Amino acid sequence: MATEMAARRNAPEPADVTELSRRALNIRRHIVTEARGKGQGYVAQGLGVADLLAVLYFRELRLDPDNADWTARDRFVLSTGHYSIAMYAVLAEYGYIPVDELNTYGMAGSRLPMSTFDDVPGIEMVGGSLGHGLGQGVGMALAAKLDGRDLRVIVEISDGELQEGSTWEAAMSAATFNLDQLVVAIDCNGIQADGPVTTRIEPVADKWRAFGFDTVEVDGNDISKLCAAFDALREFNGLPKAIVMRTVPGKGIPTLEARERAHFVRTEAGEWDKLSAELERSW
Repeated sequence: MATEMAARRNAPEPADVTELSRRALNIRRHIVTEARGKGQGYVAQGLGVADLLAVLYFRELRLDPDNADWTARDRFVLSTGHYSIAMYAVLAEYGYIPVDELNTYGMAGSRLPMSTFDDVPGIEMVGGSLGHGLGQGVGMALAAKLDGRDLRVIVEISDGELQEGSTWEAAMSAATFNLDQLVVAIDCNGIQADGPVTTRIEPVADKWRAFGFDTVEVDGNDISKLCAAFDALREFNGLPKAIVMRTVPGKGIPTLEARERAHFVRTEAGEWDKLSAELERSW
């Protein structure tokens, strides 16, 4: 175990940023495919976190798509269940589910609903009610620590969830239990269901530091900086970690980046061709 733990603390091989960018583009293509089939979806948020998911699945996480329940796997908790459109996209890109299945997103009888279900291979928890993901991630990390298991737990939450008291209760617990294998990735995109996030949540990074987290703040759509952030927080020093990511809703499709109300996107049937063309021109 000691040898394995020591190896676990090493940084991964230097990332090929070009390859990670290609994966992120494919994830965005998959997202558009899903939305085209249903005609609507939480597209903008999904496009915003595509770079994070590329870095996680193709650099950071230790997973096996042929053995989704492998006990030694790292855990990734997507707290924002409505980001499922991006989750399914990366699961297809990584090999957990068939790419063709993405066409069923959100449709009756599909196993890919618009909020995450844990009967999909590679998904750790049911999504939907916000503010619960970090608490579950803390439980996973604490259980692993008590059992002496060498795994990391990475939890994605949104800035809207910083308005949930349960998030901060979980954060205090993580620091109390010295969960240094826990990483919280906070997607600060500034939007929620009814418009901008207006509660005074800033300064986000300082708040996490005050709660006992090793914290860095990055451009969440810059893959090089995301990789550097994970490297900076790799040390096992008794402190849980936080990465505050500033992301752009609709990233990669200028029409959606410019849309004021982008929480849920509906378009006319023919508009997806235009949006796809914009995506291809942007990369």
